Amino acid sequence: MKRYTLPVLLATAFAASAPADESPYAGDVSRSIKALSAAEIEGFLEGSGMGFARAAELNAYPGPRHVLELAASLSLSDDQRAKSTALFEAMKARASELGAELVARERELDRLFASGTIDAAALERLVGEIGTLQARIRFTHLATHLEQKALMTPHQVMLYHRLRGYGQAGAAHGHAH
Repeated sequence: MKRYTLPVLLATAFAASAPADESPYAGDVSRSIKALSAAEIEGFLEGSGMGFARAAELNAYPGPRHVLELAASLSLSDDQRAKSTALFEAMKARASELGAELVARERELDRLFASGTIDAAALERLVGEIGTLQARIRFTHLATHLEQKALMTPHQVMLYHRLRGYGQAGAAHGHAH
């Protein structure tokens, strides 16, 4: 039989009785939908950008919300302003419609896990639907940036990029639309 020293025995006993490291998810237990924060739910329901169009924004494809905020500095024409407004409103309506569907699917997924009635088929269906909705929301935001750029002159795109604090990097892409 092996002999253990008192410090080794005490350390082993303490380790066995110590609580496990707290999960970074511990604070999320009380969420109405465990996978989404209140801010994410609100963002999806409102059709907010939530970073979905970052690939466009940072590569000199302006978004209509910020274009409209900078309308005077960009010297937008009345026509550009009207088309940008229509583009923004259509994007927001479509993204919020898709966002509401996504929140509903996440709520259903959460309910099935909470009730213990989830099975592999329901899990596969819901995860697939959620993934498709996420892709459609992102596409909606990115496509809007593509359309917005087409409404602007290369100079306006370059100026937008600079006014948003992105400097000259990426502004070279502002030439095509």
